[in-house]
Amino acid sequence: MKKASFVILRIALTAAALFASYYAAIVTGMYLFWNGINDIIVYIGLVIVPSLLLPLIWLKNKKKFLMIWGICAVVYAAVLGTNFGIIRYNKSISVNTAPNIAVYEYLPFDDDSKIVKTDSKTLKLTGDLPRIDGAAALFPVYSAFVNAVYPNTTELHDGVFEYNNTPEGYRLLAERETDIFIGVYPSDEQKAYAEKKQTTFEYTPIGNEAFVFFVHKDNPVTDLTTEQIRDIYSGKITNWKEVGGKNEKIAAFQRNEGSGSQSMLKRFMGDTPIADAPTEMVNDLMAGIIEQVADYKSKTNSIGFSFRYYVEGIIKNPDIKMISIDGTAPTAENIRNGSYPVVTPIYAVTYKENENKNVGKLLDWILSDEGQSIINETGYVGIKGQEGTQ
Repeated sequence: MKKASFVILRIALTAAALFASYYAAIVTGMYLFWNGINDIIVYIGLVIVPSLLLPLIWLKNKKKFLMIWGICAVVYAAVLGTNFGIIRYNKSISVNTAPNIAVYEYLPFDDDSKIVKTDSKTLKLTGDLPRIDGAAALFPVYSAFVNAVYPNTTELHDGVFEYNNTPEGYRLLAERETDIFIGVYPSDEQKAYAEKKQTTFEYTPIGNEAFVFFVHKDNPVTDLTTEQIRDIYSGKITNWKEVGGKNEKIAAFQRNEGSGSQSMLKRFMGDTPIADAPTEMVNDLMAGIIEQVADYKSKTNSIGFSFRYYVEGIIKNPDIKMISIDGTAPTAENIRNGSYPVVTPIYAVTYKENENKNVGKLLDWILSDEGQSIINETGYVGIKGQEGTQ
């Protein structure tokens, strides 16, 4: 009877140990996965380590087993700690420069918003409101447009005011799901998709922006020629010592296909082919409200690219520095006077087949003093321009 009771007790203890250990393992595993710990290490912790507790209940000679279990636990803790250390180190040298803007900081009709707040005296849109969308880096601009001329009941993702990033934004415009897209010139693939949908894009230049290249702050290189940058991204130049830097292999990061900055890189490169980047060196852009991006690993050997205002006006990361090109720094003044060599227009892109008269009214207002003031005060360079194409 006592033996049976003892067995029942051990079974109960086993069940309790299984429940407690695997519950703890699942919670711990979720934490480890969330922190980016290697999958294999996490699975070892989830399956093997809790299972080792069971012999402590059933074995008579537990001392030897405890020694073995202790050694395994110490080894596992050392491997886990090493993985944690590597992850923390990588985070300490990582700089997120992809368009991953915190949109909630730039919403219209919000007292705490960082947008330029203008109440238009010349236009208040009513009726069939233009459905407006744009690139991440331009979100503060067109959010300020909404704040100035749209009804104060307009909210993000209400069918009128949208944010879908460049690849998704151009797709929706081509499918006539939106009326106006604020961003840089589309890629050849995005234009081809519009033609397939029998949508004719029209481009209204509303401002100018510098396309910039940046490096880690500890990189001694401060200036590159346009030819040197093309040689870096074509794979002809592979070491920083070839352009006056350290003896380090160059890690030239890229963006995903269809993003505004990757399309701009292609235009910058012209007929020079771009070398394929390893998967881990492509800053991937996922569709959604906030793009999920991979960090640029800003070690001293890396180089990346973006747009001036996004780097210095939104990201403001002290661990990177924009470099000058052909001896000219990417400043607003140098964009305005035409001395900086890599400038791109900012467009309000619409489509010819649209019959919404409010779209034309909005375009005219953006080119007015009020609209241009918003562009300039946000940090871009406005333009008193006319409609046209690249």
